[in-house]
Amino acid sequence: MELSARNQLKGKVKSVKTDGLTAEVIMDVGGNELVSTITKTSADKLALKAGDAVTVIIKASEVLVAK
Repeated sequence: MELSARNQLKGKVKSVKTDGLTAEVIMDVGGNELVSTITKTSADKLALKAGDAVTVIIKASEVLVAK
């Protein structure tokens, strides 16, 4: 699948925690932790679980840089 989003990072799922209609997915990307909140339906459809290899796709209107 081709996407227009240019910020695509390879990572690994550390944990998936569901609560009601949402799922918090914690991923390791190059030693950095990224957290995404997605719908529980999407997490179930992807069958996400700890240890899964994933691609983290970031499409945002704002990206902040600090130094």
